[in-house]
Amino acid sequence: MAKIRILVSLTTNDNDYQIEQALSAEQAASKWGVGAEIVYANNDAINQSTQILRAIQASPADRPNAIVFEPVGGTALPQVARAAASADIGWAVLNRDASYIEELRKTSSAAIFAISSDHVEIGRIQGRQFAAMLPRGGAVLYIQGPSENSAAKERTLGMQETKPANVQIIALRGQWTEESSQRAVRSWLKLTTSQKTTVDLVAAQDDSMAIGARRAFEELPSETDRERWLKLPFTGCDGLPKTGQAWVRSGLLAATVFVPPNTGQAIEMFVQAIEQKRRPPERVFTVPTSIPALTALKPVRIA
Repeated sequence: MAKIRILVSLTTNDNDYQIEQALSAEQAASKWGVGAEIVYANNDAINQSTQILRAIQASPADRPNAIVFEPVGGTALPQVARAAASADIGWAVLNRDASYIEELRKTSSAAIFAISSDHVEIGRIQGRQFAAMLPRGGAVLYIQGPSENSAAKERTLGMQETKPANVQIIALRGQWTEESSQRAVRSWLKLTTSQKTTVDLVAAQDDSMAIGARRAFEELPSETDRERWLKLPFTGCDGLPKTGQAWVRSGLLAATVFVPPNTGQAIEMFVQAIEQKRRPPERVFTVPTSIPALTALKPVRIA
């Protein structure tokens, strides 16, 4: 049998979770003896669509056997997915709800499935972290992902389910990168309302965005203001060993939510589907956990 070739399309190469996704893909490819080409969309949905279509429309000898991708935009590229299915190319959607999967599984013999982090549960864990750290209530400056992104929406929904009613949310938007969060917080700090707002905790839907918020506060010209903001606890999501978990150990973050990478799992499922003719399940969820454990979180001292 010819060597299995898999195209892995990720959103960006300057986000810690996406970097870990690439590493997970490389490790799985090495383990299973398959070829994995990793491409990045630079947070551009049109660019991502073009990259994947180019691979699908290549000559049969150059086409991948399967495509693993994490969508940039609000959709999971349904037309591109149908093109892949028509070419008998496997299709795995990461961290996104794609309603077309059920339909394509009925009409194509290719392995088609979704693997997602349980984003609602990730949000619920963050809400429980807020409850543990703010037992008397308070205000959270909350940096969300892009408004059209389903993962960001679901994390917010989960957080709202479990946060106490006396914890208020001040929401900003980022693009899953440190720089975007830094810009968002920098702009917010220029507003008159921000000067009058009391914040007890800074949280982000992504560890790199939590660090970006810290960077914005470090820029403040007033030493008093810098100290006031930087003494607050910061929390994030993804909890990867070299970033989020390391930042918790160093004290840059008070907590994070560990979200296991899933590109490697997708590659393993494709290998089983192709070599063992094993039909994969339609949807698989990874299991997030709080770091540190919720019981180990200490209440914030509110002045």
